Amino acid sequence: MTVARQLRELVSEQTIQVPGAPFALAARLIEQCGYDAVYLSGAALSAGLLGLPDLGLVTLTELVEQTRCLTRVCGLPLIVDADTGFGDLLNVERTVSELEAAGAAAIQIEDQEFPKRCGHREGKRLVPPEVMCAKLRAAAAARSDRETILIARTDARGVSGLDDAVARARAYLAAGADWIFPEALRTPEEFAAFAREIEAPLVANMTEFGQSPLLTLEELADMGYAVVLYPVTLLRVAMKAAEAALHLMATEGTQRELLDLMQTREELYALLDYPAFESRARAAEQASGG
Repeated sequence: MTVARQLRELVSEQTIQVPGAPFALAARLIEQCGYDAVYLSGAALSAGLLGLPDLGLVTLTELVEQTRCLTRVCGLPLIVDADTGFGDLLNVERTVSELEAAGAAAIQIEDQEFPKRCGHREGKRLVPPEVMCAKLRAAAAARSDRETILIARTDARGVSGLDDAVARARAYLAAGADWIFPEALRTPEEFAAFAREIEAPLVANMTEFGQSPLLTLEELADMGYAVVLYPVTLLRVAMKAAEAALHLMATEGTQRELLDLMQTREELYALLDYPAFESRARAAEQASGG
């Protein structure tokens, strides 16, 4: 079974939580902790890998390489945020082909103008719905595996209102989208209203400190959402912990008080599968007569 088929079957049976992995080791930890899928967030990639804001500055090459890094070490289905598709129709075709080849199970494209902005900030501008529909048709035609999931994200709620978001979602489904991602809904009532209007698997973004309330998995499942994303949660937690550690070391002159908060060497090595690498290295050395 392909990872795309696995992901489709998962959401047909239950609502799943999908944490964002800001780097490959986090993806492996997400898998170890029993989650069903992993998300590669454009915002987390831009911040964590490049130290840049979420303004469309990540290149397709960088996104594809990070996709490979995550799928190389993690067997879970990976949902990849491809922003606006990196250009016009031919660019969208290449984006889909490259991300599929790198192992993506699902590819997300949004309806903002390039350069895009963070979905929870002001100043967003939308492409006309027919432009987004053309991108989705190109993306659908470019798939080498018909099971690869195309996610259409609409940022219309923060620009032209909830009714336009619903209308765009319907048009995007007709153009070939498999799932719909309504970005930056403002209230629980809006989440529920959107779900009543759209007959398709829906993605809810539970990003912190944004426009949307932080609803529970149970609440969103009851409304009919299929996927709940936590795109930047691990990056935010890790950076806050790193900030606290740096201040403490500067003040105390040692990291001793932090030991209970750390992964031990053994825990880190187990996550990295260090013993298996050492075993293969020994076997190779013996086979070569070393």
